[in-house]
Amino acid sequence: MAVETLVTTGLALVAGEITTQKYCDFDTVARQTIEEIGYIHPDIGFHYDDVAVLPAVHGQSKDIAQGVDEGKGLHSDQGAGDQGMMFGFACNETPEYMPLAILLARKLVDELARARESSEMYFLRPDGKSQVTVEYEDGVPTRVDTVVISTQHTPEADLEKDIKPKIINELIRKVVPGEFLDDKTVFHVNPTGKFVKGGPAADTGLTGRKIIVDTYGGRGRHGGGAFSGKDPSKVDRSAAYMARYIAKNIVAAGLADICEVQLSYAIGIAEPCSVLVDTQGTGKKPEPELEKLVRQHFPLTPKEIIEALNLRRPIYLDTARNGHFGRPDLSWEYTDKVDDLR
Repeated sequence: MAVETLVTTGLALVAGEITTQKYCDFDTVARQTIEEIGYIHPDIGFHYDDVAVLPAVHGQSKDIAQGVDEGKGLHSDQGAGDQGMMFGFACNETPEYMPLAILLARKLVDELARARESSEMYFLRPDGKSQVTVEYEDGVPTRVDTVVISTQHTPEADLEKDIKPKIINELIRKVVPGEFLDDKTVFHVNPTGKFVKGGPAADTGLTGRKIIVDTYGGRGRHGGGAFSGKDPSKVDRSAAYMARYIAKNIVAAGLADICEVQLSYAIGIAEPCSVLVDTQGTGKKPEPELEKLVRQHFPLTPKEIIEALNLRRPIYLDTARNGHFGRPDLSWEYTDKVDDLR
């Protein structure tokens, strides 16, 4: 399965390829999702009840399927669903083994959503985003230099009287630990001055346009393939999860302070074309030795990855909003390989 979604004023387009024996009610799923996101106000130009949902979905190409389905094609094993490079990253600067900047940025938008859904901040509307700039000394985060919050709001809300005070005092200072804030920290709240028109009515959205937000916020490389909309036979998704799992366990085992893992695949071939470990000079063992440990202790074929991480489950909805990494409830975030690696 590979399905893309495009949303704009009054329109949600769902297009892609699915292999299934069941009926898919794209219209209902799309409308329910739009409603749950919070587009329930008719005056903001995008509403779950009157948006036009256009499905353009067909079956997967047989040429692709023969390389993915076990026992078909040139090779008997289940092959990768596409070629490409996938990266996983981990560092020891937070308990989640995530870079501090992206972790704080995600926590800020999580709190923004909570404040809106609970009506704690009456003026909030669904669209919003954040950005955090962290200052480092000798590779260690020491302070937050800048926090940017842009949030859609009701027309009557005043930036200086309503929005800024609440966002800074009741949201940013609540989420960002006090030891990282000082009198030089800069807060940019709705820096254009007004954000009434937002969401798809103001800014057309398409699957895969925010892949850095989905991953590590610019720390670590990205192979270019989006995760959302793909089932785990697509290594863009499953191999990226495995790469994160490997990198996190290497750092959690104390074998490196920073670790980036690269896996690459060819369509229809089960085994990876390459396995590369880069500890950026922080490794406690040589990188070739770490690569041998990876091949010894981690499953790397698509079928093995799917089984090891239990990926054939309906677990992906929250990742579309809250990011794919740094959340302990997800199987690729477990650190159960630490003892094997030591």
